[in-house]
Parts: sequence; structure tokens; C-alpha cells
Amino acid sequence: MSKLLYIALFVFLLGNHSVFSQKSETMIIAKDTTKLEEIDPLRPSKAAFYSAILPGLGQAYNKKYWKIPVVYGAIGTSLYFYIDNNKKYHSYRDAYKKRLLGQEDTQYGYLDDSRLIAAQRFYQRNRDLSLLVTVGFYILNIVDANVDAHLMQFNVSDKLSFQPDVYTNDINYKPNLGLTFNYKF
Repeated sequence: MSKLLYIALFVFLLGNHSVFSQKSETMIIAKDTTKLEEIDPLRPSKAAFYSAILPGLGQAYNKKYWKIPVVYGAIGTSLYFYIDNNKKYHSYRDAYKKRLLGQEDTQYGYLDDSRLIAAQRFYQRNRDLSLLVTVGFYILNIVDANVDAHLMQFNVSDKLSFQPDVYTNDINYKPNLGLTFNYKF
């Protein structure tokens, strides 16, 4: 009994002290995580304007530098085909005009008139199509810069997630596939 009394007294005396692992002078100030970044409403229009002035400049303004070679590759390739088809169209047209005037054509002398007209139509159609594709890529460049600037202002966090989930069945240990929708407050 006396041993139990000594142990209880020892625990009472030692267990009654306050022990701190940190100094109470240092205070941690929490950062306000709910404060959102200020939205610049002119950012999308600036990006679109910059892309309209010089293709790829809006992507540089949005700091999406990897898109600049894609923009110049698309516009440059379609512009190359426009210039090439335009040269060939004028070449066949000039040969047909020479033939109508009665002059000798050395370049396309082996073709008859119907083939020259068909070649003109073919290259004219391809030239016009190439011009439409070039204008389409130019407009797509402007729209991409505008949409990308709009999407940069959205808050994307892990609080809301939608992802596929593969888990095993506890009974037969076969994999099950499902979708999970998580929202954290």
C-alpha cells in the first residue's frame, strides 16, 4: 500500500506541471486563403488585340510561349500553299492566253486547251481554299488568345474534382471501375 501511495504522490507532483514545447512569444499569422486575385476585365481583349496585330503576340502576352510556333506553322504552311497555287494558276493562265493569241507555248505545249482550262480551275480552287484556311488560322489565333486569357482568370483548385476510380471488389477481388465526384468545403 505504501508503494502505491508513493507512486500516486510522485505522479501527482510531476503531472501537475505545465510543459510547453514552443515559446509563446512567436505567433503564426495565417495567410488569407479565401482572398482571390483581382480580375483584369481587359486582359482578354488585350490578348485578342495583340494577336490581331501580330499573330502569336497574344499567346506571348498570356505566357503560353509553346503555342507561338504552332501559330506560325499553321499560318505559314497555308500561306505557302496559297503562294504556290497562285504561281501555278498564273502559269497555266498565261500559257492559255498565249495559245489564244496564236503564240507558241514551250512550257505546256503538250497539253490541249481543255487540259489548260482544267488546270487553271484546279489551281484557282486550291488557291482560294488555301486563302480561306490562312484566314481561318488567323482568326483561330485571335480566338485562342482571347479564350486563353479568359480561362486564366478562373480559380482551378482540387476542392472540386471529377475523376475515374478503379478499386477492387472485396468479395471476388476483381477490379471495379467507377467515377467519383469530390467536393471539399
